[in-house]
Formats: sequence, structure tokens, C-alpha cells
Amino acid sequence: MFGLIPKEEKFFQMFKEMTANTIKGAELLKEMIDDFEDPAGSQRRIKDAEHKGDSLTHDIIKKLNKSFITPFDREDIYSLASKLDDIMDLIDASSQRMVMYNVEKPTSEAKQLAFIILKSCQALDKAVALLGGKLEPIAEYCVEVNALENEADRVCREAISRLFDEEKDPIQLIKWKEIYETLERATDKCEDAANILESVVVKNG
Repeated sequence: MFGLIPKEEKFFQMFKEMTANTIKGAELLKEMIDDFEDPAGSQRRIKDAEHKGDSLTHDIIKKLNKSFITPFDREDIYSLASKLDDIMDLIDASSQRMVMYNVEKPTSEAKQLAFIILKSCQALDKAVALLGGKLEPIAEYCVEVNALENEADRVCREAISRLFDEEKDPIQLIKWKEIYETLERATDKCEDAANILESVVVKNG
């Protein structure tokens, strides 16, 4: 009897919308940091994407509560939605800090971190696109996200080390240290999302 009840495929589409939205947020962040012509305007556009992310997360959780059968474990669906939402929150938090702290111009390390965030979001998007099909190829995108997180970690450590060596103004030091750490935390959340996808592959492979 249970074989006749269709599994809820809509979740795959909803996750795809979420990863597409995180890419949009990451592109806006990279654009903001690369050009830095209108940081406040960029921040508003990122905030719009963050609101959209909240609403997509809410839709997934609402659907989860109504669904009798889910395509994979409920807790994995919930965790994946909340980690993807965290990525968007940290992209927003990074852009907010750039505006709030009146940053004059972004550093090369901030540009590198924004680029790594974007690449991580793109890899997650490719992994999520494979849900519902053959799961094995998801693993290689998860490995890519893990490698990118290690790279972000290294860039962040070196950036903070350089700050302590070169920055004479303690206020500037505090501001930039926090910006670097917020950017790096976005890549941590990408890795968290990749780890959930890996566990989905293991459980359903």
C-alpha cells in the first residue's frame, strides 16, 4: 500500500529555489565588495534576498509539517533548510557590517572570502540539483565545499594575522576582524549544509 503513495518531490524544487537564492545573495555580496560604489544600495538588495530566503525556509518547514511521506529523513530536510538559511543570514550580516562600520574600501582578503562564499554556494546548488536522481555524484560537490571552507579558513587566519601586524588603529582592527570572521562563518555554514547532503547520500544510497 505504501508503495502507491507518491513521495513528496516538491521538496527538491524548494531546495533548488533556496540554493538559487543563496547564489543571488553571494553574487550581490561579491559585487558589493568588488565595486564598493554603493554599499548601502547593495546591502538593501542583499537584505531583500535574505527576506526571500526566510520565506522559502518557512515554506519548506510548513510543507514538512503537512507531509505524510518525505523523500528523505524529516530531520535532514529540516537541518538542510535551516543551514541554507544560515548561509543567507551570514551573507547579509557580512554586508551589514561593511555598511555599519563605514568601511572605506574592502581588502583583498575580503574579496577572496566573498569569492569563496560564491563558489561554495554554486557547489551546493549543483549538489541539490541531483537530489531525487542518482545520489553518488553529490559527494564530489560536498568534497569541493569542504575544500573551499579550508581555503576560507586559511585566508581568514592570514588576514587576521596581517591585521595584528600592520593595523595601528585598534578600532579598525576590531572592525575588520569581525568582518573577516563573519565572512568565514558563511563558508562554515556551507560546509554544514554539505555534511547534511553527504549523510542523505549515505542513508539513501
